[in-house]
Amino acid sequence: MPRTIIIGDVHGCRDELARLIEHVGLVSGDRVVMVGDLIVRGPDPCGTLDLLREVGAISVRGNHEDRLLRWRAGRSDPRGEPLGELSKETAQQLRKRDWAWLETLPYWLDLPEHGLRVVHAGLIPGLPIERQDPHTLMYVRCLGRYGEPVERRGGKTLWGQTYQGPPHVVFGHNARSEPQMHAWATGIDTGAVYGGRLTAMVLHDGERVPPPAARSEVLVSVPARRRYVGR
Repeated sequence: MPRTIIIGDVHGCRDELARLIEHVGLVSGDRVVMVGDLIVRGPDPCGTLDLLREVGAISVRGNHEDRLLRWRAGRSDPRGEPLGELSKETAQQLRKRDWAWLETLPYWLDLPEHGLRVVHAGLIPGLPIERQDPHTLMYVRCLGRYGEPVERRGGKTLWGQTYQGPPHVVFGHNARSEPQMHAWATGIDTGAVYGGRLTAMVLHDGERVPPPAARSEVLVSVPARRRYVGR
């Protein structure tokens, strides 16, 4: 039976992506879904995008894709920050077909057969997805005192702690050594580019995300070959 394989932030780590795909035993009919941040920081952005296209992957737009696309279109970063050196290196390597594909990436993907939604970073609980600021979907990590989105690390309240579905939300962005497992949200960025692991959620046809106590049964990962950048 076909499966849905949702893969965390790969950041241009093509070798780790290939090993994870091999590890899960990808076969014809399986669907690969990425949570964004496909490139930047890792060693092989073009090879990563080639492999994703080869397996027919779909993806949401991550904050790194957003920054690159803004830069290419001549739009400033919303925080007023210049494009970083690692992003510039990636931009110089990307080909026309890469830019064309990145421009098609949506801000969220719904997978109703699994009762879940994929976003890159998160969302504001209680606000319909159509009213969410795309910037929030790509950059949020925590919630402030009044429920406002906070991008910085170390906030007291992770957005997933207060989110009540349905749908279940699978996301990346906020890299941690272990997956974030909330009642209605699962974070699968386990820091591959930082020397951690590349993680995927594997669901069989029509399967729903299990509760936290059993969720590790649908999560698989492979270790990074090395640490490519510091946090």
